[in-house]
Amino acid sequence: MANDSSQDKPNVSEVPKYGPKLIANYVKRLPNKPGVYRMFDQYGTVLYVGKAKDLKKRVTAYTSYDRHPSRLRRMIRATSAMEFVITESETEALILEASLIKRLKPRYNILLRDDKSFPYILVRKDHPVAQVTKHRGARKIKGTYYGPFASAGAVNRTLDTLQRAFRLRNCSDSIYDSRTRPCLQYQIKRCSAPCTGEISEAAYQELIDESEDFLKGKSDSLRQKLQAEMQAASKALEFEKAAELRDRLDAIAQVLTKSGASNVNPKTFSNADVFGLHTAGGQTCIQVFFFRAGQNWGTNSYFPRHSSDDSIAQVLSAFIAQFYSNKPIPKQLLLSHEVDSFDLLVSALSERAGHKVEALIPQRGEKKKIVGQAVKNAQEALGRKLAETGAQKRLLTEVKDLFNMDEVPSRIEVYDNSHIQGTNAIGAFIVAGEEGFRKRDYRTFNIQDESITPGDDYGMMREVLYRRFARLSKDPKLEWPDLIIIDGGKGQLSAVTETLEKLGVLARVTLVAIAKGPDRNAGRETFHMNGREPFTLPLRTPSLYYLQRLRDEAHRFAIGTHRARRKKSMVANPLDGIDGIGPGRKKALLSHFGSAKAVKGATVADLASVEGVSQKLAQTIHDYFHE
Repeated sequence: MANDSSQDKPNVSEVPKYGPKLIANYVKRLPNKPGVYRMFDQYGTVLYVGKAKDLKKRVTAYTSYDRHPSRLRRMIRATSAMEFVITESETEALILEASLIKRLKPRYNILLRDDKSFPYILVRKDHPVAQVTKHRGARKIKGTYYGPFASAGAVNRTLDTLQRAFRLRNCSDSIYDSRTRPCLQYQIKRCSAPCTGEISEAAYQELIDESEDFLKGKSDSLRQKLQAEMQAASKALEFEKAAELRDRLDAIAQVLTKSGASNVNPKTFSNADVFGLHTAGGQTCIQVFFFRAGQNWGTNSYFPRHSSDDSIAQVLSAFIAQFYSNKPIPKQLLLSHEVDSFDLLVSALSERAGHKVEALIPQRGEKKKIVGQAVKNAQEALGRKLAETGAQKRLLTEVKDLFNMDEVPSRIEVYDNSHIQGTNAIGAFIVAGEEGFRKRDYRTFNIQDESITPGDDYGMMREVLYRRFARLSKDPKLEWPDLIIIDGGKGQLSAVTETLEKLGVLARVTLVAIAKGPDRNAGRETFHMNGREPFTLPLRTPSLYYLQRLRDEAHRFAIGTHRARRKKSMVANPLDGIDGIGPGRKKALLSHFGSAKAVKGATVADLASVEGVSQKLAQTIHDYFHE
């Protein structure tokens, strides 16, 4: 990657603060080279990330304001700054663009939502007796990784097959090393018990090799080998061994005949990802099938965010570029539709993968049939989603009208506190939007300000909102809420208003407080907003029920977190807070003195008499309890 030309910004005093004229000033200084550009609003939030073969020509197009649809006009009007990165090639620009979009989540880009890391099967090679387990995240453990699988369920099904077919251990090294007799897994024929010598390490390694052959797709040769061994055992009248081999063959056959949602294992290809797209009602679903080693390793539905004027080719191209920004890329992609800048996308994927990637739109045969299945799955998934979100959209529209908002809220955050007489105090918020509750975005806050009087709900709310919005203001990657709902009345509203004004962000959000009705009756809630008289809603209205659900969910989440923290504190031991006291020394101290209270009353000499406790550590323990 060449250089970042963001330093070429014109002097702020010489240019307009926003809009087409500001963009035109940037154009004067742009080269005719490939690169990536970012557009920012007045708050420093990224509006859009784009790539170009020729930056000057691409950015010039934004100065022709009237030629763009209304959505892009809003983006151009809101643009108050731009940054540029020059790249060596358009391919490099596409890779960088996909990475930035995925990280920054700009409002006006096509976005891959609900993206997460995929699980793998790991055959660990850092122990003489290999362990087979599920793995997510960085590949720091020595071993062989097989995947990706579409879901944890797909991994669990395959692991279940491996255990039944090859009897591999899945226990941790500490449990393995401490076994003196076989566990239940051995009794139910799910493990060969190498921990107690029921099978030799060499024989167990043969099982590992066979299981890896299965994961690599060499299932036919493996079955032939096991069938030959079964027949030989039968002829030798070793019927127990023959029955064991029969059971292993049956387990392998089950996964090969029933694999994932598509119930098909291909004959014409081995490793490929299949993308089936369906669009309806202004939304799109992309169904992805994962095929590895000739087996279906699961399927996932995705609903990328895009505008109604984005073409199918643009949506699918942007989705694939972002999808593979952090995932291994197979040699073959099977697509249901054309993609935008086809050759460029394939070139970028090949460069990232380190091998040639082939993308096809099958026209006949098995591949077309499997792509058709992916499209059918996408159609059914989108139909379910549209049915679920239709009512949600109507509720959000009612909320918009109820609170006099300019636009339908796409992100609602609801805040609540929980404590018992000020102890184990926590603050929390939940998130809701068009897709319902977004539980991955829920957050909790441990109340840290020691100056807050125990039980001071106003002070707790101030701390939580200050920490939340101070971070939002510093990090442009984070998504801002459109509506904030506080569980409380006029006092809580005033406390939060003061906090948001201090941060200078009050104008960016709509703020509402919900006070419980007389005798805490549901349906008699009073709503408080700045610049508006308190009001109530008629009973049995859908919007009232919806707002009650949001508040109740925030309360459930806050009190659940508080109870978990309180339970943890109840079983905490005073010795846990002393540096140098681990599980072993803690056990030795409690065994010697009988209780933590007795440890607290012991002299330095008494403490030093305990095995594993030095004179220096004994002094540390004594000082901890006697300041």
